[in-house]
Amino acid sequence: MKAYIAGVGMTRFEKPETRDWQYWDMVREAGGKALEDAGIAYTEVEQVPVGYCFQASTAGQRAAYELGLTGVPVYNVNNNCATGSTALMLARQFVEGGISDCVLALGFEKMTCGPLGGGADGGDFRTSPVARHYGVMAARHGFEATPPTAQIFGDAAREHMEKYGTTEAQLAAVGAKNHRHSAHNPYAQFQDVYTVDEILASRPVHRPLTKLQCSPTSDGAAAAVVVSERFAQRHGLGDRVVEIVAQAMTTDTEESFASGSCIDVVGLPMSREAARQVYERAGLGIEDVDVVELHDCFSVNELLTYEALGMCAAGESGKLVESGAATYGGRWVVNPSGGLISKGHPLGATGIAQIAELTWQLRGEAGARQVPGARVGLAHNIGLGGAAVVTLLRGDRPVALGV
Repeated sequence: MKAYIAGVGMTRFEKPETRDWQYWDMVREAGGKALEDAGIAYTEVEQVPVGYCFQASTAGQRAAYELGLTGVPVYNVNNNCATGSTALMLARQFVEGGISDCVLALGFEKMTCGPLGGGADGGDFRTSPVARHYGVMAARHGFEATPPTAQIFGDAAREHMEKYGTTEAQLAAVGAKNHRHSAHNPYAQFQDVYTVDEILASRPVHRPLTKLQCSPTSDGAAAAVVVSERFAQRHGLGDRVVEIVAQAMTTDTEESFASGSCIDVVGLPMSREAARQVYERAGLGIEDVDVVELHDCFSVNELLTYEALGMCAAGESGKLVESGAATYGGRWVVNPSGGLISKGHPLGATGIAQIAELTWQLRGEAGARQVPGARVGLAHNIGLGGAAVVTLLRGDRPVALGV
């Protein structure tokens, strides 16, 4: 059975501690928008997977109860930065498996200011889920007094520069592009435009990464209504839906650790394998994709993901972004929302927010950031520890009504 996105909604992503709201307020806003977008009531929702990382157990219920008290199953999902797309994947599986006809995927996060520890500082490091990952980093690069998550990705950038000649300006070009894109996104945490030189001159975080190449902590929520073909037919949603053509999740394999490289340990192999599975299932390739929302938690991860998705050969990603191939007028438009770097990164919401952006793009509803003629979209969401989710969407396959 096919699965479709019938409605999406999100809050604006905000700097933590700047807006007086709680996580359930976020979900009421985002979930309400998604239901309104789909034109349905919460009473028609049969299951609710909810993604978040920094709240207590059953916070998903507390949040979903703002939308209604119908007694439906609520699942609490935590998969690090891939949490939102994991909740969406559960929703899709419920629908494709014929278990449910209408599922609401929710994701939210209420965070604090300052960098994430990444599980590598504080407490008993031996029991950390990412101890093996940071162990690889420390063995090759040592451990510096910089934010751990920025450090492991920054070390991946150093390796890429050493191996392929990637430049600091090429890394900064990712930040400049995504900040430029977010200027047209009313949901983005930041809407300021910066030059490559300004990106390079911003505060160093972990060389070569500067502040404007790093995603911020954020508050916010996103939601997506996932429905079956028969539900779309019954409710007259045929020309509103976006098809989930294929989706795959992968986790770390031996390849992730065998090389001793931070490039591999931060997720390039599992992203590449998730993309391979999606292309195979969909019968489509990256050459068929028009618009991409990918996990640019740091500028280097956007470059690594170009290579993982097959947009360029290994080591060519710096040249690709520098050429303009990943922005308006180029071969693809990557992160028209502004990406994590500029739109913001409330961990549990990020993966579903990517789907919201792509849904608007494929419906032609993205306003000033619309990608002309967008028909096929790809989302990539990754969590250190690890999980990579790739989702392929098509907006040119309306459901036939009256069947």
